[in-house]
Amino acid sequence: MKKVVFVLLFLFAVVSQSFSQASIALGVKGGLNFANVDASSPSTAYNSKTGYHAGAYLSIKLAKIGIQPEIIFSRQGSSIKPLNGTSLDTRFDYVNIPVILKLYLVGGLNLQAGPQFGFLASASQDAVAGGSVDIKNTLKSSDITAALGLGWDLPFGLNIDARYNLGLTKINDVAGSADAKNQVIQVSVGFNLLKFGN
Repeated sequence: MKKVVFVLLFLFAVVSQSFSQASIALGVKGGLNFANVDASSPSTAYNSKTGYHAGAYLSIKLAKIGIQPEIIFSRQGSSIKPLNGTSLDTRFDYVNIPVILKLYLVGGLNLQAGPQFGFLASASQDAVAGGSVDIKNTLKSSDITAALGLGWDLPFGLNIDARYNLGLTKINDVAGSADAKNQVIQVSVGFNLLKFGN
C-alpha cells in the first residue's frame, strides 16, 4: 500500500511540475484558403478557388510539444467547368474543428499535424442563368481531413501558419456520382489574446 501511495505521489509531482512549465494561450486567427475538390470526372474540370477562414484557438505548449484545438469557419469549394461549358463557382461553408499536434524546432518554428472534423453549414453553386442555387442536399453533412503544416510563433503573441488539409472522406452524397474530396491550402495569421505560463 505504501508503495502505491509513493508511486501516486511521485506521478502527481511529475505532472504538476510539467504543467507548471506549460504555457496556455487563447487567440484568434484568420487568413486565406486556396481550395479545390479532388474528383475524377472525364466531363468536368475542377480548378482552385480562393476563399477565407476565421476562428479561435486554444494553444497548450509543454517544452517542445504543443496541442492546439481550434474552431474555424471556412469558405471552401471549387471552380468547375463542364466540357464546352462556362466556369461555375461552388461555395462550401464549413465549421471545422482541427486538433493540431505541434512539434517545436528552433526559433518558434513548428511542424503541425492532426485530424480536422468539418460540419457543413451551407453550400451553393452558380447557376448558368445567373444567381446561385442551394446544393447542400447533394453533400454530406460532415467531412474529415488530415491537416499537415508549418508554423512560426513570433514575438508579441503573433503566429503564422501554412497548412494543407487533405480530404479523407468523400463529400458528395449523390448515388452514382464520382468520389469528391476537399483539398485546401490555408495561410493564417493568429494573435494570442490571453496567455498564461511561460
